Amino acid sequence: LVLIGGFVQLLAGFLAFRKYDHLGGAAFLTFSALWSSYGATRIISAAYPPWQNLSHLVNIGAGKSEGFTAGSVAFLVLNTFLIILASSFNVVLLFMTLAMELLIICFLLFTVENLPWPFEIVMLSIFSIICFYGATASLANNMFGKNLIMMGPPLFMAESAKEDHDDPPPCICPKSHCTSGLRTIADLLNTGAVCGVPTDTVYALAASCKHPQAIEKVYRIKDRPQEKPICIFISNLDQLRAAAPPISPLLWDFMENVYPGGIGCIIKKGEWLKKLGVGAGYSRVGTPDSIMIRVPDLTVLVHLIDMTGPLAITSANPSGEVDSTHHDMVISRLGHKLEGVLCDGESDEVVASTVVNCTKIDESGITIVREGCIPAGKVMQIFERVKNR
Repeated sequence: LVLIGGFVQLLAGFLAFRKYDHLGGAAFLTFSALWSSYGATRIISAAYPPWQNLSHLVNIGAGKSEGFTAGSVAFLVLNTFLIILASSFNVVLLFMTLAMELLIICFLLFTVENLPWPFEIVMLSIFSIICFYGATASLANNMFGKNLIMMGPPLFMAESAKEDHDDPPPCICPKSHCTSGLRTIADLLNTGAVCGVPTDTVYALAASCKHPQAIEKVYRIKDRPQEKPICIFISNLDQLRAAAPPISPLLWDFMENVYPGGIGCIIKKGEWLKKLGVGAGYSRVGTPDSIMIRVPDLTVLVHLIDMTGPLAITSANPSGEVDSTHHDMVISRLGHKLEGVLCDGESDEVVASTVVNCTKIDESGITIVREGCIPAGKVMQIFERVKNR
């Protein structure tokens, strides 16, 4: 059980670091190392009851336990700093670090062969309850990007000296709920700028399909390989119908069932894209033969597309790094390279859309190119239902 708890702490620490929670990540990784070490020594001790009989395995026989004792003291000192930091974050993390301090004392007493069994049992029970609650809360909150499980308020707020005025953001950052903000970003896009925008999944970089140089700039901003195509977003399926692409009834039915939403369909490319409003960016989006089109399920983005026409879209993160799930992440990571970011708070998802290849839907069905926020199984269920109907 103790070793399993160490693994859970390791996983929680990894997810915390992915969400830029460096204190939480450091705390969980430290707890994982200590919990695993403590569990391993206790298991070995149980297998070889006399402390002296362990000398040939872990070299901690009589008079040789100084290293383990020194390690316990080092953990005590390190955890003291974590207690101080945790008090300014949340109650669960504070209680967890306090319980860990008592558990380290157990480890220290164990190394000097003076650990009362009742004390150890009580401390392990308390620590297990707090630790598993904290790990579960961290896993759930970081996986879904929302505070689903309460962690409690901080014990005190660290007040930092503030200057009379804050540094201005590196780019224009209007609010999405303001009509003026939406118009500001639309005007920037219509003049060939690249902006960060919210979507119904994660934040994205957007460029007008009327400005091929803006699409090229997207590649430079992200350091994105040229061989990776960029998709386009439209505001509704009627726009696609008006362009009259050579799409089969099966594909029309499938798209009607997945749009708007977090599924992008790759279809065959053609001159009909120019009727859609792609214009000069025709050769800069998709591949020479195909294009991925998506209708987002986000009102503010749909209104923006109505003001700009189809947008070339890709995730708002440096290539190879995690997706941006808040406008602050976009601003801090790429804001100095962008003309604007439409601020809409936390994204609805923590992963990008699911991409489906529909170019041979009539011959061999569909193929999942990338599984994202919509599970592949659900996509296939939709296709089979449409196909059978």
